[in-house]
Amino acid sequence: MVCTWPCLVPHKTRPPTATASVTARPPGAMARLSCLILLLLALFVSSVAGLRRSEFPPSFLFGAGTSSYQIEGAYLEDSKGSSNWDVFTHIPGNIMDGSTGDVADDHYHRYLEDIEMMHSLGLDSYRFSLSWSRILPKGRFGGVNPAGIKFYDSLINSLLQKGIQPFVTINHFDVPKELEERYGSWLSPEMQEDFTYFAELCFKMFGDRVKHWITFNEPNLMVKFGYLNGKYPPNHCSKPFGKCTSGNSSTEPYIAGNNIILAHAKTVNIYRNNYQAKQGGSVGIAIYMRWYEPLRNITEDHVAVSRAQSFEAPWFLDPLFFAERNGIPIGKPTPVAGTYVVPSSMEKLVVYLKQRYQNIPFYITENGYAQLGNISTTADELVSDTERISYIHDYLTYLRSAIRKGADVRGYFVWSLVDNFEWLNGYTMKYGLCHVDFKSLKRTPKLSAKWYSKFIKGYEQIEMASEESHKHVAS
Repeated sequence: MVCTWPCLVPHKTRPPTATASVTARPPGAMARLSCLILLLLALFVSSVAGLRRSEFPPSFLFGAGTSSYQIEGAYLEDSKGSSNWDVFTHIPGNIMDGSTGDVADDHYHRYLEDIEMMHSLGLDSYRFSLSWSRILPKGRFGGVNPAGIKFYDSLINSLLQKGIQPFVTINHFDVPKELEERYGSWLSPEMQEDFTYFAELCFKMFGDRVKHWITFNEPNLMVKFGYLNGKYPPNHCSKPFGKCTSGNSSTEPYIAGNNIILAHAKTVNIYRNNYQAKQGGSVGIAIYMRWYEPLRNITEDHVAVSRAQSFEAPWFLDPLFFAERNGIPIGKPTPVAGTYVVPSSMEKLVVYLKQRYQNIPFYITENGYAQLGNISTTADELVSDTERISYIHDYLTYLRSAIRKGADVRGYFVWSLVDNFEWLNGYTMKYGLCHVDFKSLKRTPKLSAKWYSKFIKGYEQIEMASEESHKHVAS
């Protein structure tokens, strides 16, 4: 099976054969598309023609997202402990450009500047994550770091003062080094206890102001990269998936996934039983998704699609909802090898979730377009990101269509607010609405930031940007 985004097909499951071909329709070019599933109330669905801010429900939120390790920097300041990513990025050869997140965007010291930028863009909401090792340097085996609490208190308060709703991800890949060394992090049931301890501390410290919580960011992606092919810490895998010094690709992804699912469920119960009535918020989980379509209209290909799709969102969501446990890439090629833009996949994914999970309310928590940058790439080239404008416009067009069909989507977050440290790609991959000069750390809004700002503020109707959108509207 050929996929336009790394395939999450565990060792125990055979890929489709030549007689059962599937075509992968990803959310887009190096697309970031995660769906936050929450239990909330229904929304008004607009039926007005055209693409305007006013065509989305009045309470629909438009925001942008980041994560702690990717933007904060200050990796050992103010008593912060080391994380798995601090260790991993300091090992030569692990990151494409040899960089680390030691400084990143220096958001830890520049968050007020970044909030002013969000406010000027007109963002309704901002999704960020908490650094576990900044708050609990040694997990439950050490004390709470007051400086970490102070930083996030100030960040949350400053967002609210500007009318921006915080969407807080409790864990976005980074975990305290202490927990990896002590018992192997997500391979041990003890991690469930550590995570719920951390989550409850966050509810106590910030829950009076935070109404939207996300337990985990894309755990289905994290267990694949961490325990199937070993590209992320803790670098566990076995042949034929990779050449790691330890790990078992046939079992460890499921062990880690099981512990994460149970940690999520326990956290939700803690919030519902002890905090929800008083704080009035909700808790969800962000899941990475791709879309598949059959290459041919035959039974074998439809079965192959169903089998492939089962290892995307259903692997993690089915246990939470139901209590049970040689394709061809399509779309417009992008600067990132092996990835394609297919805006219609947004509508199909949303409708799929609507039908499979009884129209549970959710948010699109990551959706973005990557630019490649190197030493010869100029700031002017990166700022003139017309492809990103077309990308966001077209995906929103199909999201609007899904909402018109009754899907209860509550908000949309562009990935990302600023160019940042993009995991294995370091600083060579740029997803930001705003360009960052990583020498001076100066922020400059790109054309896409200005477009998104005008759209959110309702200043103008944006014309159709792609041939696919034209066809969709015409039909």
